[in-house]
Amino acid sequence: MDRSSTQLTVRPAESAKPSPYETAGDPPVSGTSLHLRAAQVLDANWTGGSTVPSRSLYPHQWSWDSAFIAIGLRHVSPLRAQTELETLLAAQWADGRVPHIVFNPSVPLDAYFPSPDFWRSSTAGRRAGAPRTVQTSGIVQPPVHALAAWLVHLADPGLSHARGFLARVYPRLAAWHRYLLHRRDLGGAGLVSVVHPWEQGMDNSPCWDAPLARINPAPARSFRRADLAHGAPEDRPTDLDYGRYVRLAADYRDAGYADGGGEFAVEDPAFNALLIASEHALARIAQELGAAGTARHTRAERLTQVLVERLWDPSYGMFLCRDLRDAAPGGRQIHERAASGPDRERGSSGPVPERSTAGPTPAQAGPGLIPERGVSGLVPLILPELPREIAAALVRTLSGPHFGLGGRTRLVPSYDLLGEAFDPHRYWRGPAWFNTSWLLERGLRAHGERERADALRAAVLQLAEATGFAEYVDPYTGEACGATGFGWTAALALDLHHELHQGLHKGLHKELSKPPGHTVSRTGGGTFDRSDEGGHRR
Repeated sequence: MDRSSTQLTVRPAESAKPSPYETAGDPPVSGTSLHLRAAQVLDANWTGGSTVPSRSLYPHQWSWDSAFIAIGLRHVSPLRAQTELETLLAAQWADGRVPHIVFNPSVPLDAYFPSPDFWRSSTAGRRAGAPRTVQTSGIVQPPVHALAAWLVHLADPGLSHARGFLARVYPRLAAWHRYLLHRRDLGGAGLVSVVHPWEQGMDNSPCWDAPLARINPAPARSFRRADLAHGAPEDRPTDLDYGRYVRLAADYRDAGYADGGGEFAVEDPAFNALLIASEHALARIAQELGAAGTARHTRAERLTQVLVERLWDPSYGMFLCRDLRDAAPGGRQIHERAASGPDRERGSSGPVPERSTAGPTPAQAGPGLIPERGVSGLVPLILPELPREIAAALVRTLSGPHFGLGGRTRLVPSYDLLGEAFDPHRYWRGPAWFNTSWLLERGLRAHGERERADALRAAVLQLAEATGFAEYVDPYTGEACGATGFGWTAALALDLHHELHQGLHKGLHKELSKPPGHTVSRTGGGTFDRSDEGGHRR
């Protein structure tokens, strides 16, 4: 085949006519409707060097979106998947940060807010080493990139070696992790802190209500929200949310994007779990390049222990966020209402759950922990080094009344079904997202929960296709919310579809598995390889 082509490859079944997306020489892949439609979404969102999440709502390149998109793209064009990550990493700052947005200069400034003239990366970020040739934001997003790079390499090792893909991205990925581990260890215990809700990726999660309540919002007249022109206002963050987002971002910008002095600093379980998973992947990349990765594996295992020590709350049966700017003992109990009025139940969204004010006394979070159950607290299930009892507790919480997976909900809701702030349609305050369901499907499978993983995979595939690859869905009904033709929804559905129909069964737990006889995971899952020796010291 022409392995230098970025043409998407969709393999038809033997009895079907060749697809217009087909490139000769790739392994045959079933040309089912889902596969073809997902590839078409990715092709429609391709800009020539990267993939936008949505042509209308998100017309630039987003950091963790590109990582998830590359994981799916590898099945249809390994070169395009490599290019996706290379384009993002080319916008890396000299201090190592990978910005959460890389702006397309051909897109009008008023198409998205905050736009490049708000971030002023080349001037405000000069001291931190922002690039001069491309405009970016100044904050970051979860570090899925090393994991994505490793999986992309495995899709076509020959092409990867021929292009020197891993050799080119490894130094940038190492610098990215170094920035997070050194500049963002604001709590001093080893975990990374986010300094803005957008960095964690779950923008308006109720987990941020307490730390955001301290932020004086920017006046509504000082900015114009482009997102409301493309989505229902009742499904989007409120103006009060946005005012606080803008205030935090402007303060960070005006401080030259220096870390450590802002009013918002939170240790988030999903962000750190994804860093740990990517640190394991970076060790495998080092090994593939002939270096040693044991130190990275060891660091990842140590961070897993710190994650448990600082963010695990046994009374909640899950991980919680830690607010580093909250000095109040015993956690906070703030549930601030949206500016437009109280959160509300929608009659079309399935059964109304009983609230946590009824029945047993709610669990009390430990000191500094934010007493909110968000899907972020379940994502560490992807980690191989979790103690068996913690992995089991996470599975119970996932399938219990707070998230209802396998019972009342079809995909994993983004927030506690019993929480005061739950809303099945409002962005990250209840709807189910496909990327978090993909991560939890991987985690369930890694910890031996095959039946639950199979059921979740089936739900992801069915709802992704039925909704036209929606951005997110009502967790009860599966009703599409947000944008359709969404990049990571198509990509991750493609990844799960490929696994299912090819019988390759190479998820995180297989593609990063240990050689026979090497078991480190206390769950017995053998998730990541630690066979390399030596280490990369920082």
